[in-house]
Amino acid sequence: MPFDKTVVVPLDPDATFALVTEPERLRRWQTVAARVDLRTGGGYRWTVVPGHSAAGTFQEVDPGRRIVFTWGWEESEDLPPGTSTVTPTAGGTEVRLVHEGLSDEQAARHAEGWTHYLDRLAAAAVVGDAGPDEWAALPQPLDELSSAEATLAVVQRALRDLTADDMSAQTVCTEFTVAQLADHLAGSITTIGSAAGPKIDDEPGKPVETRIADEAQQALEAWRRRGLDGTVLIGGNTVPAPIAVGILSIEFLVHAWDFAAAVDRNVTVDPALSEYVLGLAHTIIRPEARGTVGFADPVPAGHTADPFERLIAFTGRPLPTA
Repeated sequence: MPFDKTVVVPLDPDATFALVTEPERLRRWQTVAARVDLRTGGGYRWTVVPGHSAAGTFQEVDPGRRIVFTWGWEESEDLPPGTSTVTPTAGGTEVRLVHEGLSDEQAARHAEGWTHYLDRLAAAAVVGDAGPDEWAALPQPLDELSSAEATLAVVQRALRDLTADDMSAQTVCTEFTVAQLADHLAGSITTIGSAAGPKIDDEPGKPVETRIADEAQQALEAWRRRGLDGTVLIGGNTVPAPIAVGILSIEFLVHAWDFAAAVDRNVTVDPALSEYVLGLAHTIIRPEARGTVGFADPVPAGHTADPFERLIAFTGRPLPTA
């Protein structure tokens, strides 16, 4: 049973094609992270929501008009990668998406998902960005890997559309401007990602959001393949795998706050996700090691502080006064 829906997209065919194929554009409406090899026979992997990634191969690529790709969910028994087919077609100001090879039950589930994301596609076409996706705010189940994917979505939004002037802004970390903090975060991602196996590529010349997103995609994909069993070597120290991945959630969420504060933006985080990352921070940031890993002593948060504010205070950052 196919799912078939058409939405109005007020863009020219090439811009529309970019929205449905380029990682930088996909992150504006559908994915947390995306890897795309856009050619016939090339593969893709999209983390649509934290903890749930779709993958497949491109069977047909007609730039500006139409693509055909196989579709399935990693770790799915009833719809694994390659078992169904998606065809978005651009015609004028309309995009028609047909998803074939689904059972009645699968079609019903995917109808809900595609309707949600096609509405976001139309919004992104109008304003450039569909805004935070409530479906990505709190993954279920919540573990170290899904938390890292969810907090990646938060830091990507904090980095979105930064200007050259923003890059020289001072962060609350007195040794870092925004540009220097981005280098620090990139270094953390490459170190932790490479501990899972392959060396993570860093391209400092990219726009900062794209740089962090591309590195994190590689790192989290490597960790998904490896899993959280056993230990890894980081900086000469043997570390339990869950701790290594847990560090990413802390880095993403705390530095999202740092970046946003430096350029006078706000950060929105689901309280349950913040509470989970705060628990990771209490486990990972030991009092005797705070100085060596770059954290000052905790500061008072106040009895009315929400979980995100308590996380920021625990990492030694002074909260703004009302």
